[in-house]
Amino acid sequence: MSDDEKAWSEFWANNSRGDSNGCLPQRWAAIEQAQQAAWFSFIEGLGQGASVLDLATGDGRVLRWMHGRREDLVLEGIDLAPTLPPAPQGTRTQGGVAMEKLPFDDNSFDAVVSQFGFEYGDVGAVATEIARVLAPKGKVGLMVHRGDGPILEHNKKRQRELLWALKDKGTAKKVRTALSGGPAAIDGAAKYAAKIAQQGAKKFGQQSPAWEIPEAIRRSCLMGQRAGVGSIIETIGSIEAQAKNELGRIRSLAGACKTADARAKINASFEAHSLAPQGTQEVCEPSGRALADFITFS
Repeated sequence: MSDDEKAWSEFWANNSRGDSNGCLPQRWAAIEQAQQAAWFSFIEGLGQGASVLDLATGDGRVLRWMHGRREDLVLEGIDLAPTLPPAPQGTRTQGGVAMEKLPFDDNSFDAVVSQFGFEYGDVGAVATEIARVLAPKGKVGLMVHRGDGPILEHNKKRQRELLWALKDKGTAKKVRTALSGGPAAIDGAAKYAAKIAQQGAKKFGQQSPAWEIPEAIRRSCLMGQRAGVGSIIETIGSIEAQAKNELGRIRSLAGACKTADARAKINASFEAHSLAPQGTQEVCEPSGRALADFITFS
């Protein structure tokens, strides 16, 4: 399993309730409204009882939206992550399935869709599999990232803040080193973490990872005074691992944006299987700034 695959697998495993926003800024609730509008328009053109496959389904939110709008659709999703949140009501999902090797017969689905998933795979191989499992006259709908959009911008900002706390300040490493002095060093380690948290809040804001990481380490030191140094170090390791997983997802996102922006290659991959582009629609946040493109093939 690659680092990117591991990062996303652990992400979905740790968000089994299905209420995560993935890489989206959580404050942008209006983003989901724009996404839903694109999907609702797409499913209007599907026949009664049409079967739909969602690639890289994650928590199945696209399937959930579709089911809420049209209960007649037969909805299924796959994702490379082996552990997924429970499938939304009226849908089915499978983990541990690569987009490049779908476990379905030829001509199995009336539509194949993906939201921020297709561009994480091998474009040519995934397009080939989509064409294989798609029924004659079937439709493809892909919501893909944009390199110039606010989603990557938001995550690049978080990347800078994470790296500041982890590498520039070396918070976790330095606190662990300090704790080698035993229980007597706990108070000093907590004060050091508090100092870095204050710097992070001043430089990036109190809601930033630059504050959250050292603050979490500070609290771990204080709360672990009874449990002992070993317990504190273990907790710090978990905090650091979670931050590194997020860095992995951000790197993965940046690569996906680059893939999605190479639109000519995507179009050519589908045209090679007689699936012609039918149009591109910008998906915009309330300000009017495009956060994604919705592209269709048939």
